[in-house]
Amino acid sequence: MHAVIMHEFGAAAVLRPGEFPEPQARPGWVTVALRASALNWHDVLVRQGRYRSPLPHIIGADGAGVRTDTGEQVVVLPSLYWGGREEAPGSGWEILGDHQPGTYAELVSVPADCLAPKPRGLNWAEAAALPLVGLTTYRALFVRGRLKAGESMLVIGAGGGIATMAIALAVAAGAVITVTSSSPDTIERAVSAGARGGVLHSEPEWPEHARAMSPDNAGFDLILDPVGRWSESVRALRPGGRLVVLGANAADTAHMDVRSFYFGQFDLLGTTMGSSSDFAGLLDMIDRCSVRAPVIDREFPLDRAAEAHEYLERGRTFGKCVLMHD
Repeated sequence: MHAVIMHEFGAAAVLRPGEFPEPQARPGWVTVALRASALNWHDVLVRQGRYRSPLPHIIGADGAGVRTDTGEQVVVLPSLYWGGREEAPGSGWEILGDHQPGTYAELVSVPADCLAPKPRGLNWAEAAALPLVGLTTYRALFVRGRLKAGESMLVIGAGGGIATMAIALAVAAGAVITVTSSSPDTIERAVSAGARGGVLHSEPEWPEHARAMSPDNAGFDLILDPVGRWSESVRALRPGGRLVVLGANAADTAHMDVRSFYFGQFDLLGTTMGSSSDFAGLLDMIDRCSVRAPVIDREFPLDRAAEAHEYLERGRTFGKCVLMHD
């Protein structure tokens, strides 16, 4: 089959089109003929060798296509081997494309319970962009973060796929959203997507500026931090507020003032992608509520995956980059 293959770890140029063996039939697994696959920052980390993937290898977690056995249009849940506890994944958990061949290919094989019907109203690019960021954000907001209608939320880093999905889901749930970004243009785009305003996190006192935009200047009920700025983010929380952390692109360490944290009665919550139960909750919410489709920043042909990675790494996307398999 045709695929984008990685023979070594490194920069985007290691992603090269080529031929790769087709998936072999195995009990409980299904092959999907992919129509589109979406990029995630996780793909960049896999490409760099952070997850010790086998070589040669096909990366990619997100995809949508057609089951080869039934002809059903499906989206792929990239959370493999979650385990029996909803609170956290088991020791065998991994993301599709870490060690199993991923979605930068004509075909991908996944467990049958990792497939769901393609949501009505989404095109192939939007459907491929949904699973990882949709599932991750749904779990962060509603399972871990306990977000409710009428609450206020601050999203750190407004341009990425997690942030744009967070705006869509939170607005549909009836929450009030504020964002941060290093770009005024990105804040404007977030406002047009449903946020009520934003602040520049390139300014030293940005947590205080954000706090001034919260109800009664008291701080936010929930802060979503997908980039790792949580030692700053916590300064914009209201007493008793919740900080949900799910990424470390901006920083992988944080220094906290312990006394102010416990006197603030804050909740610090870590989260990952999510379980099949979380995915069912996401799809049910999309079916019941007016959730906007995933924001697509740019589409690339599959063979231009290296170019797509370079574009993603420049850090100016608003929404998702998608590889089309036409």
